[in-house]
Amino acid sequence: MILINGAAGTQISAQDRGLHYGDGVFETLAVRAGVPLLWDRHMQRLSTGCARLGITPPDTAMLEAEARQVCTSSSAAQAVLKIIITRGAGARGYRMTTPVPATRILALYPWASWPEDFAQHGVRVRVCATRLGLNPVLAGIKHLNRLEQVLARNEWSDADIPEGLMLDAADCVIEGTMSNVFVVRDGKLYTPDVSRCGIAGIVRGLIMEQPGVECAVTDLTLSDMQNADEVFLCNSVIGVWPVRELDGVQLSPGLLTRRIAVYVDDLMIPC
Repeated sequence: MILINGAAGTQISAQDRGLHYGDGVFETLAVRAGVPLLWDRHMQRLSTGCARLGITPPDTAMLEAEARQVCTSSSAAQAVLKIIITRGAGARGYRMTTPVPATRILALYPWASWPEDFAQHGVRVRVCATRLGLNPVLAGIKHLNRLEQVLARNEWSDADIPEGLMLDAADCVIEGTMSNVFVVRDGKLYTPDVSRCGIAGIVRGLIMEQPGVECAVTDLTLSDMQNADEVFLCNSVIGVWPVRELDGVQLSPGLLTRRIAVYVDDLMIPC
């Protein structure tokens, strides 16, 4: 099911600025038993993204009601909800001269059919040639311009490699094409700094706040990753994936990764 500004449909204005300029933000939520998970966290990031772009965010109560409507339209045990907010339809040109209502799109998609082995025994990961550009103004939020990720993800077609790491121009590892990344060294967590580029993931934030686990935000290189005790990926749909191979270098999923995976799974239970 798809709702556009509260009504069922599949079409938006050809003048929508999300289409023309990527002028908007989005959130992707896991849905279980008709309930969109980690709703408050996603709404906080959506609000932050709208504020950063100068877009008036939709009323939270209205958006939640629409999300519930979309999520309960399917009897599937699990699904994926995507919420898109654009600045709306306007005349040609970058500057928006006359304020217009934002466009909101809510769409429900089938649950991604990843092999269970990915979460249990880890995944193979490659390094992408496409680099992330530095832009602190857009860093952290999920804005609609995903061309860097699109180009990176189309670099390979091997189904046994579900994810690729993306670096910035300074050779720092930032994130996966669809995930955040953590490394474990001597029982401590490290995750890349996303203040210059990259997305501040919802699950990333939850992991950083986990009681009893020390976590540092820092610059990480490929060498740091390949020589780590453990490496894992995360996002709101996959949860936690251990990394068992990085560009041909073998890694071992470890106890801390397992502990964090259980912690995240427990948080992804509908209230």
